[in-house]
Amino acid sequence: MSIEEKRKFFLFFLVGLISTLTIVVYAESLKYGFIHLDDYEYILDNPNVTNGLTVNGFKWAFTTFYACNWHPLTWLSHMLDCRLFGLDAGGHHLTNLIIHLASTIILFLVLNRATGSLIRSAFVSIVFGVHPLHVESVAWISERKDVLSAFFWMCSILAYVHYAQRPGRIRYSLVALFLVMGLMSKQMLVTLPFVLLLMDYWPLRRIDFSTELKKGADDSWSHTLRMLILEKVPLFALCAAAAAVAFIAQHSGGATASFDAIPFQTRLQNALISYVVYIFKAFWPVNLGVYYPYPEIVSLWKAAGSTLLIFAVTAAVIFKARKVPYLPMGWFWYLGTLVPVIGLVQIGAQAHADRYTYIPLTGLAIILAWGGADLVSRLKPGRILPLLAASVAALALSIAGSSQVSYWKDSITLFERTIAVTKNNWMAHNSLGSALKDAGRLDESIRSYHESIRIKPYFQEAHNNLGVALTAAGKKQEAAESFRTALRLKPDYAEAHDNLGVVLAQMGGLTEGLEHIKRSLEINPDNAKAHNNMGNVFSMMGEKNDAIRHYSEALRINPAHKGARKNLDLLMQRSQRQPGSPFRRGAN
Repeated sequence: MSIEEKRKFFLFFLVGLISTLTIVVYAESLKYGFIHLDDYEYILDNPNVTNGLTVNGFKWAFTTFYACNWHPLTWLSHMLDCRLFGLDAGGHHLTNLIIHLASTIILFLVLNRATGSLIRSAFVSIVFGVHPLHVESVAWISERKDVLSAFFWMCSILAYVHYAQRPGRIRYSLVALFLVMGLMSKQMLVTLPFVLLLMDYWPLRRIDFSTELKKGADDSWSHTLRMLILEKVPLFALCAAAAAVAFIAQHSGGATASFDAIPFQTRLQNALISYVVYIFKAFWPVNLGVYYPYPEIVSLWKAAGSTLLIFAVTAAVIFKARKVPYLPMGWFWYLGTLVPVIGLVQIGAQAHADRYTYIPLTGLAIILAWGGADLVSRLKPGRILPLLAASVAALALSIAGSSQVSYWKDSITLFERTIAVTKNNWMAHNSLGSALKDAGRLDESIRSYHESIRIKPYFQEAHNNLGVALTAAGKKQEAAESFRTALRLKPDYAEAHDNLGVVLAQMGGLTEGLEHIKRSLEINPDNAKAHNNMGNVFSMMGEKNDAIRHYSEALRINPAHKGARKNLDLLMQRSQRQPGSPFRRGAN
């Protein structure tokens, strides 16, 4: 067997090893269900998605800012899953795993082609494939946008490596095409042109900072750098447009925190701390949760210490840039790719999130892989010891990754774990309450909602959810008060108006109930559930035609709405009799 044949065999062996480790870590997730955090909003309660791939769904995917996002390819992938697997969560998990596995293998191929180092490239890919910080992106169905955008990120970089080694319009067009597809999956890819510039320095070596000293000004590195930046102007333009769309989408739904709510100084301090927190978690991935609340007071000394550490490391990697080029490449990959989600523009109320490291962590892994190899070459301990160390690290990360996956088996397990490893986590208590309610554990659910409200009294969603649980427990008067509290906190809260209208109608206040459901539909006209509830109220009032109209509208919006179908059929069958209360039949 020739050297080239041996190398190909070893390459296929490493692809198999990387694939096996990644699949073993996530295999158990194929048995898991949906999670009470975005999965219902994104998929289960979203008829545009559950109806599968349709012409209307395709149009909706490209024109909606639903859930404060514009990611049409992500929506289409969810629709395809619903077409293939229905609402069997295992199929949706399988798609996430397949996409993640493909990204992991492509990353290996990219690094190997660009550097020629099989072992180090494989180590970085294994870290990407099995690291516990990445579990949130893969095991959470709603984070399809993470794995799908990362897949196109890897494809774009692979196309760029081919382009850099052999420039041509078609190859450049492929880079741009994959970038566009990635941006239509999640706009975090706006940093890709910046990373391509880093790759120009290392490992592609399209720019050499020593050329000015050797050859003079005509062939200076500054001239080369300008050319490389100009080369990427179209890519930067695409990213700028995508960033603008992302901001509009987030702002339109109120997902971006106002400057008054979280002052810029506070957000900057938290961002600096988060950079260090992610590094610590990368090397010691324990006590991970699905949501980390924003602290009421950001520690000034932590922010100062983080700032000093970041500047010290940055200065060191710049100082070593010429002799050790992978250091600035990996470090600035990490710093740069976190910028869109580090919190300078605050999206949501979390201080940081594990899923935000999905792409940035690769920069640190590159430093560890190539830095470790260089250190070993200087110490000269032989070939077995470094391979053994890398194998132990990969195995340890795989075990930790598998353990982290186990917490995603159901919502109750996930949120109980998150509450255990965080403090004052109002969001986790609220989500746990929803999971307990659906499990029929109403008393525990109500206690969990109360705990969420105790921590954050102005959290309108917890007040609304508490009202839903109290309604299910038969405590309608208390439920109505909870819904009213939610509306005092957020007057245009469509779901709370709908829920209050239902409970008022159940207590006999048909006219007032009808007004609240009308208000809900004014805010959100395409809510099939609210149209069904409106039909129920009209049916109770003896307004048959109006009831039929709203049941029909609910079915137009969501043809799979069983409650509306049942209520419409019953109304038609009993058109000559006095209708009973559809609410009491539980057909909401």
